[in-house]
Amino acid sequence: MGSREERHRFDHDLVPLAALISRELRNEKMEKPTVRYGCAAQSKKGEDYYLMMTDCQRVQGNPSSTFSVFAIFDGHNGTAAAVFSRDHLLNHVLGAFPCGLGRDEWLHALPRALVAGFVKTDKEFQRQTSGTTATFVIVDRWTVTVASVGDSRCILDTQGGAVSELTVDHRLEENAEERERVTASGGEVGRLSIFGGTEIGPLRCWPGGLCLSRSIGDMDVGEFIVPIPFVKQVKTSKFMNGSRPYLFNIVKLSAVGGRLIIASDGVWDAISSDMAAKSCRGLPAELAARQVVKEALRTRGLKDDTTCIVVDIIPPDNTVQPATPPKKYNKLRSLFFRRKSHKSAAKLSKKLSAVGIVEELFEEGSAILAERLGSEDSNGPSMSGLFICAVCQVDLATSEGISVHAGSIFSTSSKPWQGPFLCADCCNKKDAMEGKRPSGVKVT
Repeated sequence: MGSREERHRFDHDLVPLAALISRELRNEKMEKPTVRYGCAAQSKKGEDYYLMMTDCQRVQGNPSSTFSVFAIFDGHNGTAAAVFSRDHLLNHVLGAFPCGLGRDEWLHALPRALVAGFVKTDKEFQRQTSGTTATFVIVDRWTVTVASVGDSRCILDTQGGAVSELTVDHRLEENAEERERVTASGGEVGRLSIFGGTEIGPLRCWPGGLCLSRSIGDMDVGEFIVPIPFVKQVKTSKFMNGSRPYLFNIVKLSAVGGRLIIASDGVWDAISSDMAAKSCRGLPAELAARQVVKEALRTRGLKDDTTCIVVDIIPPDNTVQPATPPKKYNKLRSLFFRRKSHKSAAKLSKKLSAVGIVEELFEEGSAILAERLGSEDSNGPSMSGLFICAVCQVDLATSEGISVHAGSIFSTSSKPWQGPFLCADCCNKKDAMEGKRPSGVKVT
């Protein structure tokens, strides 16, 4: 055991978790993380596209409302859907917000706006048969919101080595719930059948033979291949209060934040999420993206377009100063305390992961539009406006709006007169996605 003075000095460096939470809440409005990013890609078919913007603003002309957008679009059957989504998806998402929202209200409305933006992008692209995955990431200070369709993945690597997946792969082979939804909506799921009746390859949706259950585009397959994204929103710097009053060393808590790795399936078909995170730790974002692509190519070769974006969310002050050891110490005692410190650090990392370096704010993956757009009481305030289509934002006459809940066999709402409301075109789109009318709009 150390002396009383040494124990007092050790305890002096520790503060209750509740105090750290309180301090963070006071400083959160003043502290803004630095966002650094890099991208790397190797092309096989030339159908991967990406978007990186760090100067977007919730309120035009107000630099304090700045947020960042990062996205990957992995096209198939041509590049048209990927290019169209890259050029239009952000504007469609931003157009789904009502005016005059503060930052907290904006973040709260963001998941719903993402759903509306994805569906509008798909609806406007129905002229062509190309399709694309979309993994769309918005970073607003410490809050990360990810919306995705398809199998381009986004992971979050945090201090202590905890890797969180912020997306869900919409592959028919791996997602039984999606297979059931597609078949219930009129699609046929099966493998490719060759001569002699032998089935090969992954599960696909017919007609068309698409391996995915969600995407933007793909009108030749059917509208039961929906553009409604899985959405997850997390916060990377706020520590959740646990049931026990843990004591943590202040120095250990000064380096919070996280690293996002966004990549197309050219990466994820080659390496796991953990492998991707481990392969690039300690490298700056640009080199990290290159290293992830390099590791994928080393493992599998260039079998597909392989694109990776790395985004580092860095606290304002992430410099950790080493503690100054006492001038006189016993070597045996020093060795004992060093070993104890290493064990404590390992336990600390586990506790940090357990109590929440990453706080989950929102998660929803339903493919039913009525569930994702929610309900609005016609007697109360409306987020989208009583006479504005909740998807395409066109103005509606008093008698034109159709409740998103009206006639839906999937909706649990008992009030089909409730908003939000859709225009006739968007209502037809909703019905097709639910298998309530023949799918397969004629395309040119």
